Amino acid sequence: MADINIVQKHQLAPEQARAAAQQVVDKLAEQFELSCRWDGDVLHFDRTGVNGKLTLAPDQAQVQVTLGLFYGAFAGVVESKLKDKMARVFAG
Repeated sequence: MADINIVQKHQLAPEQARAAAQQVVDKLAEQFELSCRWDGDVLHFDRTGVNGKLTLAPDQAQVQVTLGLFYGAFAGVVESKLKDKMARVFAG
């Protein structure tokens, strides 16, 4: 298993941050066929072999992903793409 944890600072209004978070997880969902659901300011996503959450705070967003054995081999690529996507969408 591989764990990914990324924290991205932002200065977005709550509704903008929520839209940005949705963009990040939509991209993941497309690649990994994930199901997603909001619980307050936390966007949960999962499927067999992949699960995680994107948590919004007033000044930062944090994504935490756990990749199972099969997907763990792609952890470096997934982390790199997530960092790039987070930086772009939360830049405002």
